[in-house]
Amino acid sequence: MTAFKTILPAASDAGAQATTLGVMGGGQLGRMFVHAAQRLGYFTAVLDPDVASPAGLVSHVHVQADYLDEQGLAQMLRRCAAITTEFENVPAGALATLGAHLPTAPGAEAVAVCQDRAKEKRHFLRCGVDCAPHAPVETEGQLAAVDASLLPGILKTARLGYDGKGQVTVRTRDELAAAWDALGRVPCILERRLALAFEISVILARGADGTTVELPVQRNLHRDGVLAVTTVPAPGVDTALAAQAVDAARRIAAGLHYVGVLCVEFFVLDEAAAGARLVANEMAPRPHNSGHYSLDACDVSQFELQVRCMTGLPLVAPRLHAPAVMLNLLGDLWFAADGTERTPAWAGVLALPGAHLHLYGKSSARRGRKMGHLTLTAATPEAALAVARQAAQILGLPAPG
Repeated sequence: MTAFKTILPAASDAGAQATTLGVMGGGQLGRMFVHAAQRLGYFTAVLDPDVASPAGLVSHVHVQADYLDEQGLAQMLRRCAAITTEFENVPAGALATLGAHLPTAPGAEAVAVCQDRAKEKRHFLRCGVDCAPHAPVETEGQLAAVDASLLPGILKTARLGYDGKGQVTVRTRDELAAAWDALGRVPCILERRLALAFEISVILARGADGTTVELPVQRNLHRDGVLAVTTVPAPGVDTALAAQAVDAARRIAAGLHYVGVLCVEFFVLDEAAAGARLVANEMAPRPHNSGHYSLDACDVSQFELQVRCMTGLPLVAPRLHAPAVMLNLLGDLWFAADGTERTPAWAGVLALPGAHLHLYGKSSARRGRKMGHLTLTAATPEAALAVARQAAQILGLPAPG
């Protein structure tokens, strides 16, 4: 890996090449990274094949190319001083090519672990972090050898699964076999289905020197496998449980020699007799949907931390200056019950105190597509939840909390 050095923003266009930060991927996470980098005075370059990518539309430079395109990668190498990624499925090979010449945060090796559920779980266990009981399902022999204790369970593709995609709940061996067939017999992991109390996440930033800081622990609610609500401070999470989650996330990051922003999602198990017990679910080598509230509720956002990791600037622990509830805004909001398109009731939402609307500049709405998020801040957690419920009612969303 190319050594990291401090990269300061240029005073003029003449220094653009030496102070351009690159991002692989042009979605909303890249867009918010670009905004954070530009606010600090950096030039930006985005590589993404979509001519209308949200990040490409706001960046100084948009390299419209596939992630493994040699000419596109060469352009990024010529233009950038350091490079990051905005989603976990950017080919690790592309990051390895870039990392041989420029600092990349995170590096290809860490991203490769995050891209494969089997490698990810082995890494959790190596770091002394519990995860759900599981077994690989890659061959007929492994399918037949699955331990009965793993059923009922969830069969997940080892690669390319996110937001509930590539996952099937199975109760019996026959259902397991049918699910593996339905998933194309690609390499999978079968996880025992656990009794969950709720889910939390830790978002940390780790510098090249090992300095690590975290956002406050977030409590998350998913609907149909997609994050719907994030609440901070996390209700039901005491100091001891939060410290346990942060310690586990730090060990996971250190074990990867990680540089950049990392999210680790945890399940808190519903085991009253044994007390709250934490297991790692998965990790994302990038900023995360559950940390978007930090743009409005913290003095340093997860995207500014991403910039600081890349450039060697000091990492400071973000401070939560207002309790917050974040609502994910999917494309379903743009459609009435009869299927006709509509504009959501933004005027009513923006009339609420502490409402912060972020739309991602996507060219069209589709059901299930992430179109934006809404963060509601207030002086107390109770007040933030109350205004979030008002916003949800205006938009026709299920009530949070």
